[in-house]
Amino acid sequence: MLQESLGMQLATYFSDNWSAFFALGREHIEVSLLALLCSAWIGITLGYLTITYKRSEKWIVSLIQILRVVPSLAVLLLLIPLMGTGMKPALVALILLGVPPILMNTISGLNHIPLSVLESAKGAGMSDRQMMWKIKFPLAAPLILTGIKTAAIEIIASATLAAKIGAGGFGEIIFTGLGLNRIDLLLIGGGSVAILAILIGVLLDISERMLFRYQFLQR
Repeated sequence: MLQESLGMQLATYFSDNWSAFFALGREHIEVSLLALLCSAWIGITLGYLTITYKRSEKWIVSLIQILRVVPSLAVLLLLIPLMGTGMKPALVALILLGVPPILMNTISGLNHIPLSVLESAKGAGMSDRQMMWKIKFPLAAPLILTGIKTAAIEIIASATLAAKIGAGGFGEIIFTGLGLNRIDLLLIGGGSVAILAILIGVLLDISERMLFRYQFLQR
């Protein structure tokens, strides 16, 4: 009887709020995608600079390790006095959350290229710039993509909290459900975020298999 009632509530919500549900989904995807793109650009650029200027590696890695232990909700709340509420502080918080895994994987990928490969490239007369773009980044790309995948899932999940400061998204459904103690809204909001995260993970897995097919052929 309870399951039947819950089913009716879910059906009623989608019947009455279909357009609002899609609008919130679009907001969630937009803020997550923008945060991921900015995180990827910052993370890969910082990774490149860290490898190029070795003295900065210790400081940058230490800063990133500190960022990784700060909860995303705490970052959001700390930004409110500085930036107010809305999309901007949410975007900054999500970027701060997404940069660490991409940066760390970029550094790791560039640092673990076999020395014999680099010596061969140098022996062939490649400059440092040519080695970076034609040897190092292509070989480090699978690990960088793994960092992007980790960041994407973390950003999508944490974008739920961004609704708390007015950034919209599926988090609005979840927080409304918590306020009204409605199981149907909690299921719709939480389920939508989970499905979105799984879809992004699958898409990135497919991209990895298409871009780096040679890795899977060797297994």
